[in-house]
Amino acid sequence: MALKITVIGTGYLGATHAAAMAELGFEVLGLDVVPEKIEMLQRGEVPMYEPGLEELLRRHVAGIEGSSGRLRFTTSYEEAGAFGDVHFVCVNTPQKHGEYACDMSYVDTAFDSLAPHLTRPTLVVGKSTVPVGSAARLAERLAAAAPAGAAAELAWNPEFLREGFAVQDTLRPDRIVVGVASERAEELLREVYATPIAGGSPFIVMDYPTSELVKTSANSFLATKISFINAMAEVCEAADGDVVKLAEAIGHDERIGKKFLRAGIGFGGGCLPKDLRAFMARAGELGADQALTFLREIDSINMRRRGHMVELTRNAVGGGFLGKRVAVLGATFKPDSDDVRDSPALNVAGQIHLQGGQVTVYDPKGMDNARRIFPTLGYADSALEAVRGADAVLHLTEWREFRELDPAALGDVVAERRILDGRNALDPELWRKAGWTYRALGRPQA
Repeated sequence: MALKITVIGTGYLGATHAAAMAELGFEVLGLDVVPEKIEMLQRGEVPMYEPGLEELLRRHVAGIEGSSGRLRFTTSYEEAGAFGDVHFVCVNTPQKHGEYACDMSYVDTAFDSLAPHLTRPTLVVGKSTVPVGSAARLAERLAAAAPAGAAAELAWNPEFLREGFAVQDTLRPDRIVVGVASERAEELLREVYATPIAGGSPFIVMDYPTSELVKTSANSFLATKISFINAMAEVCEAADGDVVKLAEAIGHDERIGKKFLRAGIGFGGGCLPKDLRAFMARAGELGADQALTFLREIDSINMRRRGHMVELTRNAVGGGFLGKRVAVLGATFKPDSDDVRDSPALNVAGQIHLQGGQVTVYDPKGMDNARRIFPTLGYADSALEAVRGADAVLHLTEWREFRELDPAALGDVVAERRILDGRNALDPELWRKAGWTYRALGRPQA
């Protein structure tokens, strides 16, 4: 008999996972405690922008013409408990207010709400990013609260989704990591992921704590690599070097690699910053805080980049922002997303605005979310409108649309042809040929 799957939490991770499980052929029930979110998903709509996700959803949501009907949604834990053989928990684990530590309240609530309805052998699979040690605690909590007792087992299966590539990363993951305590749990997860495993995705089995450490370790390594090249950009600024050429040269060393070596205004979003800080906090609780003290400097380098971009802009417009118009191209923390959480681009825009600049922002997908966070900024419906009358143009999110802009057309409407490339993604020669003064982070002479 085919497995039935539930997905608890239908945010970015959960909605993607639910749609992908339906695509893999399973009957799926998605659960959320927010009725408005469930109503939206039942219409085949997603509350965020993610390439390909809405199309995937509409292929399977019951009630949509032409769909497989394999995907339904509910607000009832009782219904979910009765339906599922495997329950994926995909709720948020934000940073605690005023602390580095991770807020586990959503995870704990999900487990406590689901457990009383688990009356038969079942597998609950955590996908949320949690502090190491959480899985062992939750396994005991689950067995104690579920009518099925120890037959309600736990596994941990961290997610590695990249915003902009989430559908691909779920259907064809570069690795599947599972932390299990029994052969039965491993067998069930092999059945769930049989299609990607057959397609070549490595299936890596380990214990609970190691599986929990994989996600935070991976994110910390990526953050370290990004902050390293941004630290080199600071040195290049001081020494009149070119960080782009430096990155190209060291990237040819296969031990280092070329990825994540583009210097800029740093990382943001809902994962890397908070995961980095939660990892430091948990290491401190375990008495291993000295092992991760370097991550504090990684975080510090990252945050410094935003201030440095503001300084470069201030200098470019003559030493002060009062009476100056600044256009900001980009609001999201990365392209192919509408996510503005901890966005370096919006942070820079906000700082310039607070210092007296007249800031106008344009982003292909993040405008509505940006307006909710920074309603006092100016917003335009196109890049051309955003730069109209600008004394400086800042390129802060590397959308393809911005790389393909016509410098001559933009030059006709700005007050000054002055562009600062905060992502080192534009072609300096192309802009200079159109009469622009081009400046990029870590490239004082480029």
